[in-house]
Amino acid sequence: MTPADRPDLPAPRRILLGPGPSDVPARVLRAMATPIVSHLDPEMLVLLDRIAAQLREVFRTTNRLTLLMPGTGMSAMEGAIVNLVEPGDTVLVGTCGVFGRRMADIARRAGAEVVEVEAPWGRIVDPDAMRRAIAEHRPRVVAIVHGETSTGIEQPVAEIAAAARDHGALTVVDTVASLGGVPFDVDASGADVVYSGSQKCLSCPPGLAPITLGPRAEERLRARTRPVQSFYLDLTLLDRYWNEPHVYHHTAATSLYYAMYEGLRVVLEEGLERRIARHAACHRALLAGLEALGIGLASDPEHRLPVLNPVEVPDGVDAHRVRRRLLAEHGIEVGAGLGELADRVWRVGLMGESARPNNVLLLLAALERILREEGARCGTGAVEAAASVFGSAAD
Repeated sequence: MTPADRPDLPAPRRILLGPGPSDVPARVLRAMATPIVSHLDPEMLVLLDRIAAQLREVFRTTNRLTLLMPGTGMSAMEGAIVNLVEPGDTVLVGTCGVFGRRMADIARRAGAEVVEVEAPWGRIVDPDAMRRAIAEHRPRVVAIVHGETSTGIEQPVAEIAAAARDHGALTVVDTVASLGGVPFDVDASGADVVYSGSQKCLSCPPGLAPITLGPRAEERLRARTRPVQSFYLDLTLLDRYWNEPHVYHHTAATSLYYAMYEGLRVVLEEGLERRIARHAACHRALLAGLEALGIGLASDPEHRLPVLNPVEVPDGVDAHRVRRRLLAEHGIEVGAGLGELADRVWRVGLMGESARPNNVLLLLAALERILREEGARCGTGAVEAAASVFGSAAD
């Protein structure tokens, strides 16, 4: 092979405004350059305790069993379900998008009898319908997505978790898209298992998944009649690595642990309240700019997820062509629609480090220009409308 056959790594500069990953702060990237140590090194075991303590602050919980699952948010979704479910158990899933459906799929693969309470895409799952289904089916586990990345809705959780608890069920909540960007208090929610991902509002590299289990979920782990079907995702084994006696389970991705520790420091230094307010301001500004263009969102106004905006594609516009132009001409990545919203929306993520006023203004300016060049009928003044929102927020 010649040097030409081994080109340098591509390193494009992007503004990540899709459904994840989000931009990563420079200090978090630098943390990954820390010299490698063993996952059983005494200093790494100290770091595990510090990461767990930070996760409790971000999750707003006192749960003892709080750690990082190896893998992306999908590993935590699968881990949460397979650790609680045994073949023949009934699992009730609220589905209104791609990720609720995935929860149901995982539960079926684990041998559960799955009941789905469905809602139209862009709408929440009706808490009353969930309560009725819980009373009727008496599930062992109730699963719901708090921030549905495919549709941009924020699901109320507390009423569903209370109904599940009243009937002896455990509640699993997906906060992959929402943790660190919108309010979510694990202990106040009544949820028994809550998980997230590293690469969205927490602005860390992909590859780790925070998860926390309450006392009732821990009791369920101890009461299992058979081993968890996945050795790698078995929380009883991961617990013994993260906590005393720190028994080897797998070779942990220590460089990602360094990044996660530093990323959580960034979150907590900013403060959850200020961070959440920043995300909300960027969402309001984006809406103002889109309104000036005559463009709406495909999500229920009463339950919009501020960090993920399903922007409706104007009539006659090639959604994929606009995305390609945003990337090629401006280095801006936005996401395509999924499932029932494919080709109908652009998924604009305002998450973590990416949720900055300058990014919102850049996107709106680029989008207004490209839409006009593509022959779309749209308004003007998107940047000015968004800037006025940021100006008001600063007053």
